[in-house]
Amino acid sequence: MPRFFKRMFKFPQMDFEMAIWEMTSLLIAPKKVFKSIYYHTKNTWHRPDPSFTYLLSFFLLLTALAWGLAYAPSFGAIVRLSLLFIFIHFIGSSLLVSTIGYFAIPRLFGPNGAAASLTGFRGSRGRRRGAAQGLFTQSGEKDQLEFGYCFDVSNRAFFPLYLHLYVVQFLLLPLLTRSPSDFLATFLGNTLYLSALTYYTYITFLGYNALPFLHNTELLLLPILAFVVMWLVSLIAGWGVVMQGRSVEGLFWGA
Repeated sequence: MPRFFKRMFKFPQMDFEMAIWEMTSLLIAPKKVFKSIYYHTKNTWHRPDPSFTYLLSFFLLLTALAWGLAYAPSFGAIVRLSLLFIFIHFIGSSLLVSTIGYFAIPRLFGPNGAAASLTGFRGSRGRRRGAAQGLFTQSGEKDQLEFGYCFDVSNRAFFPLYLHLYVVQFLLLPLLTRSPSDFLATFLGNTLYLSALTYYTYITFLGYNALPFLHNTELLLLPILAFVVMWLVSLIAGWGVVMQGRSVEGLFWGA
């Protein structure tokens, strides 16, 4: 059984202080979070400590209570919303993105990947570390992308998105839903989603960019350009993500 699952219920062994430091650093200095992997003493990129997952799940539970009490004031609805936020929005989406990354990233950015031969970014990157032994990586295999590390990256990328769409949006919702034709509401709502998606993409890039055997990972930043274009087009068209896009209703889908 992987060490991550072995430690799921060993709370005294979890480093919640480190998880809090990572959450703070993701907002003010996100590069520090992934630079710390170079100081790991174990032969793995993956950090088999579920404290970050537990802590963010707890925050999502509190957020679900706030959303439920404000917009779905019934015990059953609050319970369903809590399960939806934690197991579908957070853990489910992280597992999905991790799985895609685990299979796609090595094929695109690995030493023999499609992006490895491209020039004009950083060129060839030297290997700074040897074998990696993690969640699904066996001892003796060199420069392998671990599924556990992909899950670490997805979890940490979700935290800024959580603050944007589950906390700030909740606080600004009366303003964001004031009127479909209100430009300020449209601008704030669309900018909030632009910032959330940009943060998610940037944190994901930092996570994979920290691995020395991946090349030209700067290409992972390209979706940000598409997000900016869609943001500009939506403002010109007067189309709001919150009102016309019914994004808030999407948060409650299935609850």
